[in-house]
Amino acid sequence: MIQFGRDVCTNLNAALEREWLETNGLGGFASSTMIGLNTRRYHGLLTAATKPPVGRMVLLSKLEETLVLDGRRFDLSANQYPGVIHPQGHQYLAGFRLDPFPVFTYRVEGVEIEKRVFMVHGQNTTAIEYEIRGGPCEMEVRPLIAFRDYHSTTHANGGINPAIELTPGLALMSPYQGLPSLHLAHNAAAIEPTGHWYHNFEYRAEQERGLDFQEDLFNPLVARFSLKDRETAVVIASTQPLNWHEAAGFRQSEIARRAAVVAGSPSDEPLVRALVSAADQYIVARGEMKTIVAGYHWFSDWGRDTMIALPGLTLATGRPNIARSILLAFAASIDKGMLPNRFPDAGETPEYNTVDATLWFFEAARALIHYTGDLEFVRGHLYGPMNEIVEWHLRGTRYGIRVDEDSLLACGEPGVQLTWMDAKVGDWVVTPRHGKPVEIQALWYNAVCIMQDLSRRFGYPNRETFFHGLGARIRNRFNEIFWNQDAGCLFDVIDGEARDGAIRPNQIFAVSLEHTMLAEERARRVVEVVRKELLTPLGLRSLSPRDSQYRSIYQGGVWERDSAYHQGTVWPWLMGPFLTAYVRVHGRSAEARFNASGWLEHFIDHLQTAGLGHISEIADAEAPYRPRGCVAQAWSVAELLRAALEDVYLAAPVPVSAAQPAMDLQ
Repeated sequence: MIQFGRDVCTNLNAALEREWLETNGLGGFASSTMIGLNTRRYHGLLTAATKPPVGRMVLLSKLEETLVLDGRRFDLSANQYPGVIHPQGHQYLAGFRLDPFPVFTYRVEGVEIEKRVFMVHGQNTTAIEYEIRGGPCEMEVRPLIAFRDYHSTTHANGGINPAIELTPGLALMSPYQGLPSLHLAHNAAAIEPTGHWYHNFEYRAEQERGLDFQEDLFNPLVARFSLKDRETAVVIASTQPLNWHEAAGFRQSEIARRAAVVAGSPSDEPLVRALVSAADQYIVARGEMKTIVAGYHWFSDWGRDTMIALPGLTLATGRPNIARSILLAFAASIDKGMLPNRFPDAGETPEYNTVDATLWFFEAARALIHYTGDLEFVRGHLYGPMNEIVEWHLRGTRYGIRVDEDSLLACGEPGVQLTWMDAKVGDWVVTPRHGKPVEIQALWYNAVCIMQDLSRRFGYPNRETFFHGLGARIRNRFNEIFWNQDAGCLFDVIDGEARDGAIRPNQIFAVSLEHTMLAEERARRVVEVVRKELLTPLGLRSLSPRDSQYRSIYQGGVWERDSAYHQGTVWPWLMGPFLTAYVRVHGRSAEARFNASGWLEHFIDHLQTAGLGHISEIADAEAPYRPRGCVAQAWSVAELLRAALEDVYLAAPVPVSAAQPAMDLQ
């Protein structure tokens, strides 16, 4: 359990650095800081996924809460307005905990209020409960609504429809035509329509990011509750009509569901159990299939992130049918031998602008076989598309992605970023990496070896021979041109005669992937260079500090941030392949695993800051390694979990029977 006392709750700066997250398995979420002061435009009590997992809209931003004792009013909420925090309800906050969802404990004049916030799995529904201990008392709750795309902000306007439809225990509001309605189920003693705008909320995180950071919110009503000791005030915000009596059942179901997720952890290590719990929040629906949200608050499902995260989120956690569903969904979207990199929020037309997502698809399929032995699924659904992918790469596909005469994989066109180092500002591609990036060769070779193995298992000797020869040519040429003798590691990119000697983490994949082209001594030297130059407590730097292009801080507006994104900024997800590579080159010895466990322990502290219970997207490259970017990132959680189980604690789950029904997606 993650919990904090009054010392942190009343410390404004400490409290605002900690954010809670609730998700619903559809791509929707609820989130704020641990004191309920929204610092992001993405914060809100109900962000509904109207076209799961996208079409996200912030419907209910927050609830303004006032406790009334003998006519005296005590405001429990907190907001940032220009130059002032008002009200300052966090001064009454005695404790906060995740148990398993956010629980806030307020103490005022001998009355204790335990506030619980949780989402209902499979619904765009958030329940808020206020259990009173002491009293009697009254509570006033004023919902503040936004009704806007989660990337934008709302401002006072005359187009809003303030009308409320009231029936016993339910308030219905439809403020804008064409947008979903908001249903508020409640057990209030009285509902009073209001119709006021609250002006000039400020979101400091957006201000720091150089984005629009001011918003107006609309208050349609006030709900008044009369409560005695041990009574509970209930508000359920949903896109569908519900009954407030359902809150208790929803809560017990969610507690049981989440307990079952954690009970399935392959290890009792605290970090592993926490990561297993976090992993569940990234797996969401896309139609009848499953997919993976790349990160909260602002990412949708990306092909690259999904394929990288799949083994850790689904297979290492013993949920292979979800892995099958995800692989089927993406296999159905393959076009010209490429996996989509992104399904945009504003439509369903995929974007095919990545070279590595497609190659990670092969590794995800290999991991499925490793954990389940389900060769029949791969043979029936994936082997054909995988052969098609290879053929497209051999003859060439989009953006100059093609197998060169030397059998290595080339890629790139001006103005396009194709690898995971994909920052772009306007027309400026920060790290273009055109030519032959090192990790693309590692992934290409790994894919070819996987196809050789599958062809052998499936009884296709001609294909097996073809892939064997192709793999040998790739391996020989790679070792001829990629070894940087002066640095004792691998070049990052080769483009014709040009050799990019920048020390980046991409070379670690030439050691960490299942099939490696490097001899033992070279592999050890690569790992050692990466350890010395790039390793930090929160992951690997994206560039060596000795490089003239190195940027240690990720902050400022879009240009400043994106220009530092892959120029030094730390990426926690890279700790996974680093640990795998480190343990491997040291013979999986007890000493190597002990050292690796020490590096993992840094993340136990990280779980209690930024996104509580999650691993951040990125961090600054120097102490104190401040977390940045998304507070909850799928591949950060997934790769740490995978490496912890497979390489450090040696606690990966026992393979699941391949006979398990493939479309049982629970």
